[in-house]
Amino acid sequence: MSSLLYFFRESLTGFTRNLSTTLGSIITIFLSLLIIGIFCICGVIINNVIASVENQVSITAYVADDASEQDINAVEDYIRGLNGVESVGFTTKDQALENFTNSMTSNPDIVAQLDGENPLPASIDVNLSEAQSVSEIASQILNDPTFVEICDNPEDPSDSLQYGQKTVDKLFSLTNAIRYIGIGLIAVLVLIAFIFINNTIRLAILARRKEIAIMRLVGASNGFIRGPFLAEGALHAIIGAVLAIAVIEVIHLFVLPRVTTTLPWLPINVDTGTFILIYVALLAAGLVIGLLGSVFAMRRYLKV
Repeated sequence: MSSLLYFFRESLTGFTRNLSTTLGSIITIFLSLLIIGIFCICGVIINNVIASVENQVSITAYVADDASEQDINAVEDYIRGLNGVESVGFTTKDQALENFTNSMTSNPDIVAQLDGENPLPASIDVNLSEAQSVSEIASQILNDPTFVEICDNPEDPSDSLQYGQKTVDKLFSLTNAIRYIGIGLIAVLVLIAFIFINNTIRLAILARRKEIAIMRLVGASNGFIRGPFLAEGALHAIIGAVLAIAVIEVIHLFVLPRVTTTLPWLPINVDTGTFILIYVALLAAGLVIGLLGSVFAMRRYLKV
């Protein structure tokens, strides 16, 4: 216990001895962890958006007006038996027109141009359990000869299928690019913080080199000599991590609720448990950066 108290006191002494360098180290760790934490939150929000889009991905199979109920039922039964299909429904021509009319309440002139006619086809509506399987399921529907016979465009049955795979693919490509950029930026920030910690501890070692030499002469162990520098690196990391966590908590309590109120259609809710996990991860990451920076500085400049 006395050794730990000694390490802590010495780390505080080193903290004030090179104040400008110490503040630079802490600010670097703070900014690095803050950006990492914000990227983590953005990653959770992006996953929520992807999940929301996936839940809306479905297949609409349009059928001809003269399609018999027996053939429609046969196609529905075939689709229900496909892997990845969650449910199958049917929309009649009248229901399709009603849905279209309800969606055009702000543009009644478009509905008026129909002049009482109903050009919309009936459709078989397919909800999926996995959005990634939409292309495979669409191909299997096109392979059903009964559907090819009753679809509203028998010359090009693929034209009778509507699904949002292209939208999902673009979204996945965008999110993957964001993730790669984020990983690269995080790596750079961690490296910068590591270098600052390394330089700070190196300066502390050089400032105490005479004291270290005396400690060697009196038989102090390597661990006892290294202890204060490890404690100093950990102290820098903890302060930087706490500052980053404080700023992110302000975002959690005050910024996100306002954004959620302004954009209620965007699934940006992040639960408190996720924030706690991010805080623990930031604190652990800060300690690792601080301790590793100290260790590498001692290996290079403290030959004990």
